[in-house]
Amino acid sequence: MTLEAHLRAARDAGRKLLVPYVTGGLGKDWLDVVRACADAGADAIEIGIPFSDPVMDGVTIQEASQRALDLGATPASVISDAARLDIDTPVAVMTYYNLVAHMGHERFASALAGSGIAGAILPDLPLDELQGGGWDAAAADHGVETILLASPTTTDDRLADICAAAHGFVYAVSLLGVTGERVGLADTAAVMGRRLKAVTDKPVLLGVGISTAEQAVEAAGHADGVVVGSALVRRLLQSGGPEEAHKFVTELRTALDQSV
Repeated sequence: MTLEAHLRAARDAGRKLLVPYVTGGLGKDWLDVVRACADAGADAIEIGIPFSDPVMDGVTIQEASQRALDLGATPASVISDAARLDIDTPVAVMTYYNLVAHMGHERFASALAGSGIAGAILPDLPLDELQGGGWDAAAADHGVETILLASPTTTDDRLADICAAAHGFVYAVSLLGVTGERVGLADTAAVMGRRLKAVTDKPVLLGVGISTAEQAVEAAGHADGVVVGSALVRRLLQSGGPEEAHKFVTELRTALDQSV
């Protein structure tokens, strides 16, 4: 079953979708953190491939990426390590196009597929370059679903094009700015959810700035589910391991389930 089919089935069964983000290579137990997220009820898991210039990410994920790089993480090591996960929950990677271009479209897509990774998020690869630059074709050839992002500044016409080209799910950026925890859900989150749900039947997940179970429930009320990154990664940076990840994801899962 593909990532999109998996998420559609869960959504159509009445479930609000939950996708936590984990920085790949962040400590020797990072694979156990991913397993803990799956065990706690994640519908899919986003694994960040560390990059030295993560332009979309705020201080928390920047710190996590740098720590992982200092520990020796590389795109190849994160991807190859992921092959050992042995979980039923689908996995997607999030990274930046520089790393994909350096490895080469074909090699990168083949490596993802070989490790059982279902999707890829490349936030700095514009739609036009995605379709005309070779990555889209290479990903499709290897069965890797490319998840696209839409932001509050995306025009209506562009929004429709993004939704048509997206696979897996559509990542709705809830606010203008980088990733990071916020004290409340941005007003633009509801607007983004409504705009996307009006033009696509693909799963729509709100992310960026969703920090608590209460915010996750609020955001999921405007979309099919949520992506939660910095709030989990902060716990990992503060010496939280698989047990802390399991506890936090369980808290999110329980709140979402009770909201339905």
